[in-house]
Amino acid sequence: VQLQASGGGLVQAGGSLRLSCAASGRTFSSYYWGWFRQAPGQEREFVAAIRGGSVWYGASAKGRFTIARVYAKNTVDLQMNSLKPQDTAVYYCAVGSPSSIQSALEYDYWGQGTQVTVSS
Repeated sequence: VQLQASGGGLVQAGGSLRLSCAASGRTFSSYYWGWFRQAPGQEREFVAAIRGGSVWYGASAKGRFTIARVYAKNTVDLQMNSLKPQDTAVYYCAVGSPSSIQSALEYDYWGQGTQVTVSS
């Protein structure tokens, strides 16, 4: 089972990026898919999660980021708009059955991360 995160890059403040998380080796249709981020020296932070028709967002993502399942590509995408320098981090996708959606420890599978850098 592998998760592959992609779509990161360098963008100016106010810009947008779309991250994508693809799974291979297994279908995770009934699991939670999550996006987390980690900046240098900081703990891994919950960004967003999705399961079926339900979505959840961390405080930093509300109103700016949108998580969506793209069934045609078998991916979960994170559309990030109005990016700020404080959004700079490595973004990770994860899959699991967490009892606490925002807890990174409760996700079972992780992608390798994709760097997002927002310049001011």
